[in-house]
Amino acid sequence: MSGVNPSTSHLPGTVPLWAAGKEPLPPGLTEEDRPMWEQNKKMEKFMAAGIESCPAKTLLAGGAGFGIGAFFSLMSASFAYEDPYLRQQTRPEIGNAQKARQIFKEMGKGMYSSGKSFGKIGALFAGVECIIESYRAKNDIYNSVSAGFFAGGILARNSGPKGAISGGLAFAAFSAAIDLLFIRREASDED
Repeated sequence: MSGVNPSTSHLPGTVPLWAAGKEPLPPGLTEEDRPMWEQNKKMEKFMAAGIESCPAKTLLAGGAGFGIGAFFSLMSASFAYEDPYLRQQTRPEIGNAQKARQIFKEMGKGMYSSGKSFGKIGALFAGVECIIESYRAKNDIYNSVSAGFFAGGILARNSGPKGAISGGLAFAAFSAAIDLLFIRREASDED
């Protein structure tokens, strides 16, 4: 076996140790490709650390929330408008192009408003959950329930203390239900 550390190769069941920069290359790569491969590994680690960071999770959740909110608003807008024939009878002086422009403008405003609300909720929840998870160094249901309580309380803060606590409890219950029904976690090894 080439590349095995000679000082440990005689021991049974040992894993070969490699000097830094002398690890075996994936099949198909030569020593000339090593600098490129090492650079790719560094970038891979850097990108993985970036995606796992709380700001990145918060931005991703906010962007996804904005998209989902805009989509829901677009779908609900199809039920919100009255019959086009009825609109034509009530305002016959407006042309079809002007009516279409007015409808699309209203739909755009609704999509932006709903997307902004969903994005804010998603970013707030994901950010708080990531901070709690980083502090506790565990990934379990208590993170999402705690994040739900804090996020619900922050969202309902203008309702007073009783409303903030009620909002926090409701959001925590919703987070627990989602976590229990849709997210499967492996059992911890501490038991």
